[in-house]
Amino acid sequence: MSADPIDMAVLADLQDSMGEEFAAELMATFLEEVPGMIADVKTAAAEEDTELLRRAAHSIKSNAAIFGAGPLADIAREIELDGLREGRLARLEAEFERAAARLGDVLDG
Repeated sequence: MSADPIDMAVLADLQDSMGEEFAAELMATFLEEVPGMIADVKTAAAEEDTELLRRAAHSIKSNAAIFGAGPLADIAREIELDGLREGRLARLEAEFERAAARLGDVLDG
């Protein structure tokens, strides 16, 4: 997990195309909503609901990709395609924390 959790070129493209203020609103929404998506992953795992697991992981993957959070999107993709194996939930949570911290830095200026 040494690579930057956010591809700043992707984020800069988003800010350029959407405007910095709107991009900041989107980032804030992402930071608010992903913990709920991760909770859905946990619920799906506990209930052995593969469809909920796939949908929640897909949502995380898609949203993460928008902000250039490639490592987070990659883990979510693994979960979407192959379920919670090999410590993926812990990796997902840790990578979200790294991405959230980096996006928080961007939002703080």
